[in-house]
Amino acid sequence: MKNIDQYRPCAGIMLVNKQGLVFVGQRSDSPNSDAWQMPQGGIDEGEDAQQAAIRELQEETGINPDLVAIISQNEEELFYDLPDHLAGKMWGGKWMGQRQWWFLLYFNGEDTDINIATEHQEFSKWKWAEIDELVDMIVPFKRELYQSVVDIFHEDVAMLRSLDA
Repeated sequence: MKNIDQYRPCAGIMLVNKQGLVFVGQRSDSPNSDAWQMPQGGIDEGEDAQQAAIRELQEETGINPDLVAIISQNEEELFYDLPDHLAGKMWGGKWMGQRQWWFLLYFNGEDTDINIATEHQEFSKWKWAEIDELVDMIVPFKRELYQSVVDIFHEDVAMLRSLDA
């Protein structure tokens, strides 16, 4: 059993558009990397995971919360450990990884509603990807977690895609 006090509380967002594609961004702190990720971030004191997810989505993508609807959430926290070369460096060395609540959000806006040039820009570029491509796009130490997220939301994403057909 993991000591949850050693893991940073976090919310993650799988944002799906009308075509059933998933938003991914390339982190601005590693622009030469071919690693992408979905929006995510820490849960602030006084916030619940859902509030953090909506705030993080707006902070990282500029998307107005009125343009999204929460479809589902994972039932228990997912964990990942930082690799040795990052442990002790990220988050001031306070955490050995993250514990995450994930939310599937439906995006009812247009691509023009997305603006990653936010005050604290996280992403250098973004794109829509097939859900089955996500795991291969992610840094290796997060792949097991992303596979869990894909498994959890796969049926819901297929349902959303069928509504657009």
